[in-house]
Amino acid sequence: MPGPLVGVRIVELAGIGPAPFAGMVLSDLGAEVVRVDRPQQVRPGAPPPVGDVLGRGRRSIAVDLKQDAGRDVVLQLVDSADALIEGFRPGVTERLGLDPTTCLARNPRLVYGRMTGWGQEGPLAGAAGHDINYIALSGTLSLLGRREGPPVPPVNLVGDFGGGGMLLALGVVCGLWEATRSGRGQVVDAAMVDGAALLAAMLWGFHGAGGWGARGTNLLDTGAWYYEVYETADGRYVSLGSLEPQFYAEMLERTGLGADGRGPLPDPGDRSSWPSMKERMAALVRTRTRDEWCALLEGSDACFAPVLDLDEAPGHPHLRARRTFVEVAGVTQPAPAP
Repeated sequence: MPGPLVGVRIVELAGIGPAPFAGMVLSDLGAEVVRVDRPQQVRPGAPPPVGDVLGRGRRSIAVDLKQDAGRDVVLQLVDSADALIEGFRPGVTERLGLDPTTCLARNPRLVYGRMTGWGQEGPLAGAAGHDINYIALSGTLSLLGRREGPPVPPVNLVGDFGGGGMLLALGVVCGLWEATRSGRGQVVDAAMVDGAALLAAMLWGFHGAGGWGARGTNLLDTGAWYYEVYETADGRYVSLGSLEPQFYAEMLERTGLGADGRGPLPDPGDRSSWPSMKERMAALVRTRTRDEWCALLEGSDACFAPVLDLDEAPGHPHLRARRTFVEVAGVTQPAPAP
């Protein structure tokens, strides 16, 4: 199926993490992306590295960017490109002679997408860092984890991919749209620290209204007993998210929680009861296996799902029906979305 970006040409200066993710997303949506790799990473006739999911869907050329001839090759690609994306630290492409000023002088319609952790300017712009650092400084990491423990990094999903590569791809598409109207390109300064902050926008709203407390004590961060993960009798896990009254009522009816002989249930909004109710629910969930809970709750309005691992998720009937996962070169991976 042709994507909406068919006909768009993008040059990607190879990097790691969020910029390749943006290149993957743009390629998945139909763009022709040419990745400029370092010579030592590309050997003629060699197969791509196993598991290089972020590198799918585009051609690759090997170029030594530190040589004048290599720089000229990239500039020739820029001449006919609609966009360029790079994920170097600030100042690197300037030293290579592939900076926005040089590229836009050759191709005024070019959208020049830049992916960094701290941004192109600011006191920390030149410092090294990783996902964990960007989400820490933005305040987002402080939201993640349980009440009794330290903040828990959600691997590198929030900084690298959600707040980084995804927003870089969006920024590039927005720049392409503007260029179709104005004929002018522009620079997209995508910073993971900014993106990580943006992803928490709703929670900043709660905080500003005085409705967000300490980590692990709130409605959506495992504070509420009816929005939580529980261990089953066979050592697996299930998730509950029964927030709205009608979904909460269905969860109670199907699980029989109020009929467990342990007395009436408190009002779900009574936060003082959440710790004891969590223990009560945990005891109930441990009476059945994960498959037994699936048989009872899956597909209902109780807002339930089993916690599947990476080996299990592709085989779930719903994800099979939606073709959420595909296999490419023997590697199971998420299919393009949306």
